[in-house]
Amino acid sequence: MIKFGPSGNSEAYHASGFSGSSHSALWVKNMGLNAFEYSFGRGVNVSEQKAIEIGESFKDAGVEISVHCPYFINFAGVDEQKVENSYGYVLSSLKIGKLMGAKRAVFHPAAQGKLDRAEAVKLTIERLKILADKIRENGFDDMIICPETMGKSAQIGTVLEIVEFCKLAPFYYPCVDFGHVNSLWQGSLKSPNDYMDIFNTIESGLGYDKLNNMHVHFSKIMYSGKGEVKHLTFEDSEYGPSPEDFIVALKQKGIEPYVVSESAGTQDIDAKYMQELYFK
Repeated sequence: MIKFGPSGNSEAYHASGFSGSSHSALWVKNMGLNAFEYSFGRGVNVSEQKAIEIGESFKDAGVEISVHCPYFINFAGVDEQKVENSYGYVLSSLKIGKLMGAKRAVFHPAAQGKLDRAEAVKLTIERLKILADKIRENGFDDMIICPETMGKSAQIGTVLEIVEFCKLAPFYYPCVDFGHVNSLWQGSLKSPNDYMDIFNTIESGLGYDKLNNMHVHFSKIMYSGKGEVKHLTFEDSEYGPSPEDFIVALKQKGIEPYVVSESAGTQDIDAKYMQELYFK
């Protein structure tokens, strides 16, 4: 079943007097949504007991929680200690995420740095193979683990690169951030056919199951010549991508991914808008 929900808590959530994640599950449930992405962006700073409590609240609400690993991850880094830290960031996210009841986790793969692109991608592949072994050793291979498409030219994570990464282990599934794709390629998503091209590329490379169960981030994003600048809301009329075109393509393809809105402050409202379009 397709899932729609926000990444984190919206401005309306905080304006209503709530803080932290104590009421997140009920907030999402009351909006009629069924997904929520919990971000460990600045580090995994949740105790095991708190993770269990959060998990129980989402289970009771019937909302599927996912997690986003810290932003510091870089599997193309040349500093071995920082690479070791990157393994740790993923594994700690999976540990606490699993206690929350998360079935899936998203991570940013790498940055190019001073390497040429081919070398950085090769290094990322080598490290993702090692990561896969560590995931198996720690018993997290029953989760869906999603390297994400990135929005800046200096980052590793084009659609084709993510497809290659997801061939490395059965539990690697793509996270396609369509705002990132649109930013990286300077407004490339102009019609439903552009989304279909991406869907078909993923299906051709990874098979139907990984397409159908992929993770999706969606928001309008301002971009410059180097790619992503900042996230916007669906109210913006200058930048894309178009949620309407995305939903048309989604319905035409007949797939049911886990769709997360990353709009800036209106992520719950914009997730609901996409859900309503889908079931219209």
